[in-house]
Amino acid sequence: MSDLTVLPVTVEHHREPLGIGDPTPRLSWVTRTDLPDWHQAGYELEIEPLDGSAWSSGRIDSAESVLVPWGAPPLTSRERRIVRVRVWGHSGDTLAPEPSAWSEDVVVEAGLLEPGDWTAALVQPFLTADADEPVALLRREFVLGKPVARARLYATAHGVYEAELNGSVVGDQVLAPGWTSYSHRLRYQSYDVTDLVREGANAIGVQLADGWYRGYLGFTGKRGIYGDRTGVFLQLEVEHPDGSRTVVATDDDWRATTDGPLTRAGLYKGETVDFRRELPGWSQASFDDSGWAPVERGAFDAAQLVAPTGPPARRTQTVPVREISTSPSGATLVDFGQNLVGRLRFALPDAPAGTEITVRHAEVLEHGELGTRPLRAADATDVIVLDGTGPRTWEPRFTFHGFRYAEVSGWPGEVTAEALEAVVVHTDLRRTGTFECSDPDVTRLHENVVWGMRGNFLDVPTDCPQRDERLGWTGDLQVFAPTASFLYDTAGMLRSWLADLAVEQMKDHGGVVPMYVPFVELLPFPQQPDVGWGDAAVVVPWVLYQRSGDAGLLADQWTSMTAWVDAFAGRAGADLDFPEGGFSFGDWLDTAAPPDNPAAARTPWQCVATAYLARTARTMAQAAEVLGRDGSRFADLAERAAARFRAEYVTPNGRVAFPSQTAYALALEFDLLTPEQREHAGRLLAEQVLKDGFHIASGFLGTPLVTDALTDAGELPTAYELLLQRENPSWLYPVTMGATTIWERWDSMLPDGSINPGDMTSFNHYAFGAVADWLHRTVAGLAPAAPGYRRLLIAPRPGPGLSSAAATHETPYGTAEVSWTLTAGTQFALEVTVPPNTTAQVVLPDGSDAVEVGSGRHSFAATIAEPVPVEKPALFFDPDDHQ
Repeated sequence: MSDLTVLPVTVEHHREPLGIGDPTPRLSWVTRTDLPDWHQAGYELEIEPLDGSAWSSGRIDSAESVLVPWGAPPLTSRERRIVRVRVWGHSGDTLAPEPSAWSEDVVVEAGLLEPGDWTAALVQPFLTADADEPVALLRREFVLGKPVARARLYATAHGVYEAELNGSVVGDQVLAPGWTSYSHRLRYQSYDVTDLVREGANAIGVQLADGWYRGYLGFTGKRGIYGDRTGVFLQLEVEHPDGSRTVVATDDDWRATTDGPLTRAGLYKGETVDFRRELPGWSQASFDDSGWAPVERGAFDAAQLVAPTGPPARRTQTVPVREISTSPSGATLVDFGQNLVGRLRFALPDAPAGTEITVRHAEVLEHGELGTRPLRAADATDVIVLDGTGPRTWEPRFTFHGFRYAEVSGWPGEVTAEALEAVVVHTDLRRTGTFECSDPDVTRLHENVVWGMRGNFLDVPTDCPQRDERLGWTGDLQVFAPTASFLYDTAGMLRSWLADLAVEQMKDHGGVVPMYVPFVELLPFPQQPDVGWGDAAVVVPWVLYQRSGDAGLLADQWTSMTAWVDAFAGRAGADLDFPEGGFSFGDWLDTAAPPDNPAAARTPWQCVATAYLARTARTMAQAAEVLGRDGSRFADLAERAAARFRAEYVTPNGRVAFPSQTAYALALEFDLLTPEQREHAGRLLAEQVLKDGFHIASGFLGTPLVTDALTDAGELPTAYELLLQRENPSWLYPVTMGATTIWERWDSMLPDGSINPGDMTSFNHYAFGAVADWLHRTVAGLAPAAPGYRRLLIAPRPGPGLSSAAATHETPYGTAEVSWTLTAGTQFALEVTVPPNTTAQVVLPDGSDAVEVGSGRHSFAATIAEPVPVEKPALFFDPDDHQ
């Protein structure tokens, strides 16, 4: 079938299937064709050893093309296989007798799958107890007596590392191996280094910094939480043409020093380089390391090693200087025009030895000066000491900053735009979703959500990337997971994070999900089940299943999910009334909360917790059905919690006890009301939003639900008014203030240009960006109607204030597109692209019956009632009440 193209197979959720940890990885593929209503009728997989006959599945009559079982004999450690697929299909009722051409070959290679595959030892440089953010160099020389056929480097560290072979940096990862629950799991990386080693003399070197392992971590000034010694665990394996293998591993023959040019490197404080201390050739053969010290062996269990399940952190973009200016105090300020996460790359000038350049970073300016107060103890300062040998390029290796602005001092001469560029760093996720609309502020809001996610998805999904915190708060991701899974392919990255959540929960917390993952003890927080935060254990796997179709992830997390619901129900008590009280984050950062008490919400946490218990238990019952398990006890718990919510917090006609947007949204969106109560509650929610002046009047757990609750209650114009509000607190107020990311507080920057006085003020905090999921599903109208988008729901809902919207999403089956325009107020036109091997239900906003369509391009037109804005009352809302 020449009009079909099958794209190369993907392996699990890997972007590059080198060094994978699963011996029987699942396989997926995407078919591209212009044939209308095309469906796969069958497929054939070939999995071929590099030196043997291919295994074939034979033709399998199946429409499945996402996470298909491996089928072939399992991979063994280091084994490589070539994978390809071809498909049979039909367009409408016409069955094509011939298969497609084979897809391009993909090489799948296993990592080291067993602890016994490792001969390396953990080697540690000597560090004094008071060594503050040191960077060590470790090296070893070796001789290869035979030619090189293939070479792999397997490496990890306690700390963060960068390896070099014969003077060349290995790979393009940054901040490897990242941050995992070090007491239980440590990721290792696999690199193809065939081109970097050679017959004869060779050398391998590693730069090693504190990173998350030994460095400052959290908001209490602690360091060395995991240990007071950094270390490297590395194994180089070289295969020769005759089939033999040479292994060079970390052992007692390695030597180390801290006398290199990097004199300080920390994630929060920044990095210092002194080029006068350079050691030319230190990672090449014949370097004299006689003055270096022997390494020491550390204790390490190779059973803790795991291969990555998602992509690493990388440099993903460079951003040029937008403007260079002078502050009122005379400081040189560089504006990159975008709040981002990463570091600067410098084209350094020729200047005398000892010239010291200092660069401070911050997200905002306050009254024309660098606004560093929100950074708290994070200095975010890089220092460069020149050696007088001429121009050079330099970029920090072992730090990252959240910043839009940089203050440069000590630069010899004038700072020019050509001398600096910002390097964006985050987990190298594949972009999958886009959105735009006719209102440029709403489009900018969506772009702010994207940048906020990029900055905070740096190895773990953090809460803020700039201050002394950067923790994997579970509540933030719980509400943001649907948005994240639309914008990027997050399944591989979050599979690793969920594995950490489960191991922390089960081994260290008795089933209670920590408030952030990985967990470190910072303050004496009560270790108790906390609504919305612990629910990430259930919600995130369920969202990933809904968006990716990966039921295996549900199976992996089932024990964790069950333990959470049991712990949560235990705190609720026999009557589900949470009788012991205590602290809860609850509807965190409600707009009514004062700057010094972000937990002071309009809706008591017990009300929120009862609603969440019902929703999470119901989700567990659904997950049990997917996995073929008995979920009856979860269904029963869900009904009891819903009944408790109605009895305690809702009148018979649907009025909630706490007149707040959050309380009504929870009741409606978590399906806690009787049909008789729903209609009235929907009207009351709209009235509440009206009373609040169409401003945000909710917190972390309520805000993502309000626009959906209004939409589902038939109050769509009110949802649009809420979206398009530009006065504080609102989604668009930060946009009007020049925001390029989502803020932690609606008024992180006050109208007079002052930073919010609260101690907790971040300008890059993705949680409130969860509204983007509503933009995707409702405004643009692109949503999954079956797990993994096997069936799509195309149901755009135009509202007052917008005349067009569009979204795209790279589903597991290919690209889905939706674009609509509204002309003359009533003429609605819709363009839809449905990927091959899927169908879509199209619901037009004119009230006509839904239409079922197959793959291909489709156009629709309808005449609809002109969207009418909600009539706004006389002003009775004082925005100052919500600041």
